[in-house]
Parts: sequence; C-alpha cells; structure tokens
Amino acid sequence: MEFSQYNVNALMYITPRPDLVFTEGKGMWLTDHKGKRYLDYLQGWAVNCLGHSPQCIQDALVAQSKKLINPSPAFYNAPAIELASLLTANSCFDRVFFANSGAEANEGAIKLARKWGQKNKHGAFEIITFDHGFHGRTLATMSASGKPGWDTIFAPQVTGFPKADLNDIASVEKLISETTVAVMLEPVQGEGGVLPASREFMQALRALTKKHNVLLIVDEVQSGMGRTGELFSYQLSGIEPDIMTLGKGIGGGVPLAALLCREEVACFVPGDQGGTYNGNPLITAVGVAVLQELLAPGFLASVHQKGDYLSQQLLQLSEQFGLQGERGEGLLRALRLGSDIGPKIVEIARDMEPVGLLLNSPRPDLLRFMPALNVSTEEIDQMIAMLAQVLTQLKK
Repeated sequence: MEFSQYNVNALMYITPRPDLVFTEGKGMWLTDHKGKRYLDYLQGWAVNCLGHSPQCIQDALVAQSKKLINPSPAFYNAPAIELASLLTANSCFDRVFFANSGAEANEGAIKLARKWGQKNKHGAFEIITFDHGFHGRTLATMSASGKPGWDTIFAPQVTGFPKADLNDIASVEKLISETTVAVMLEPVQGEGGVLPASREFMQALRALTKKHNVLLIVDEVQSGMGRTGELFSYQLSGIEPDIMTLGKGIGGGVPLAALLCREEVACFVPGDQGGTYNGNPLITAVGVAVLQELLAPGFLASVHQKGDYLSQQLLQLSEQFGLQGERGEGLLRALRLGSDIGPKIVEIARDMEPVGLLLNSPRPDLLRFMPALNVSTEEIDQMIAMLAQVLTQLKK
C-alpha cells in the first residue's frame, strides 16, 4: 500500500511526522508499510521495555480478554490486586493507585501532596520542581515542568511550582517556605537531555525534606521499571521517597501508569481520585506479565551490563568523531554532540537503506537512547555502526 492511500489528514496535527506508517514490530525492530525494517532506539520513548509485541504481553492480553476486561473501578479485580501487591513487595511503598498515563499519575501525585498538606501542614500547597524537568502535558503537569516556553503556551499556568536547579541543594533549600508541601523530581531528567541526579544530591534532598517535614516525590515515569538497572531509580541512591509515579515501561506498550505512596501519605477519601479505566484487569494483567519478566533472576543485572556496554561504545564513538561524551544511567543514555546536528542525524539515520535506524534528539545538541531492556549486544553494535556511518556522512 502506498503512503498516499492513507488518509493521514483525518488525524489532528500535533507534530511533524515522516511519510511512513509502521505496520509490524518485533523486539528491537519495526516494519513500515513498504516492508522496510528499522532498528528502533526510541521504543515509544522508553515505553516498550521488553521491545515490540513481546510474547508475554500477547499471552496476557489474550488470556485476560477471555475472562474480564473492565468491571468498573468501583469493584476489585484480581490482576490489579496482584500488580499492586508485586509493586509494594518490591519497593518502599504501601499503597498503589493505577492510572492510564504518566501525566495522570503525576496529576494524582500533585493532588495527593496537596491533600496531605491540607491535613498535616496548615494548607501548604507549593511543590518545588526543577528547571528542565518534564512531568506531562496536562495543565498542572506542564506548570510543574521546567521546559522552556511552557509557561506561556496555555497561560495562565497552575500556580505553586517554584523551580530549583538539579544537583544544587542550596537552590532547593532557599525555596522552602511555610507553604511548601513537597519536592518533586525525575531521578534522571529524560526530556531535559538525560541529566541524572547525583547520588549525593538525592541523599541530601531526602535529608532536607525530612528536616522540613516536606514530602519527596520521585517521577519515575521514564526512569523506573528497570530502565536504570535497578527496578526503580531511587534505589540507586539508597533513599526512600514518600511518593512515586510510574508510567511508560510499567505497561510495556499498553496504557498503564501508577501512583505509589507510603501508608502515612495515603490520605485520599472517596471522591478525591478515580477514573473510568483505572486499574482495569485487561491492562493490569499486562503489567503483571511485564513486572514478572523484570523480576526474573538476572534480568536487572543484564540491564546494568548492557548499559555499561552501551556507555563504552558511545564513548568510543565520541572519541572517534570528536564529540563531547555521553551520560545517563543503565539503558537511558545520551550522546553529547557538541553542535546542533541532532535533528539532521535523526533524519539521515531514519532514511538509511536498506535498513533504517530510529533515534531521538530531545535537544538539538544530543541524541537520547532508550532501547528495549532486553536489547542484545549485537543490536547495540549494529546501532553504533550505523550511527558511525551517519556521522561520517555529515563530516564530508
């Protein structure tokens, strides 16, 4: 089928898209409407933690669809209970609320913190967030984000989100006041350019928030679910936050997110939080299948190993082409280009023949890599070789 036969104008325009339609995917590979294959280092922006169409997700969807799809969140269902139990058993949290997207989970975290502030801190409502942070595209989560220009797109913003600087504890401390209820951050700022919070900063932040009786919220929508080599990236620093949000990888490709908190913070009452599809058994059954894969013996250790390998290969590439190095945690990494050639690299790599390469450039001077967590070293080598071809072409 030719691209011209697709009525793409029926879709609302929200972003420029190339003239191709993906029709199949398996593991690290996608196939378009003409049969061309692409090595995919986006994976839906870190969504497909087990790659495209993994067998465990296929099996979970088929089996659960034959049993029960959505009895309404007014009733318990077995997969939601099982997934919540797995999450709490493998984290420092006690309670889980399931949502459909990371932005929705973060909205829930904001609401929960403010409700806790009403009950425990005389109505404190401000949540300190960070410059270059990204928390979603709802009005409140856009306001919480530190993405340049977002303060005016849909003005006026939701108030109550003063911005600090990542890895600068003094910048956080000077913003704390009687109206502060929480500090919220991504342990690795993904959209901001794969900027990790240091272990020392996370530990100092936990100490500071405890000192001032302020909640610590970690947004692990992108960095959670094994992405950094630990099940949750807060575990890299040996701390225990009060609230955590998950999205992307928790569903392995289906719309699933979660808001987790400690028992002392779980202060919602009936009517405060809900959602028509939240915690439905079809999707939470997939979450169970995904989490069981991540918890299998040796899986997270392999993420650490392949993250180290990818880091080494990117550093060698950087040295070969005179770039500025790499950074990241686990299998969430960035190559620093030193100039604004990222969008051009993305375009050339995608259009390579006979096989394309899908890359992401969240900022024009870097590339971000978000492969499936079960990517092979051979697929890492293939990506590095293809990227080297692109860089060589650009140098001519």
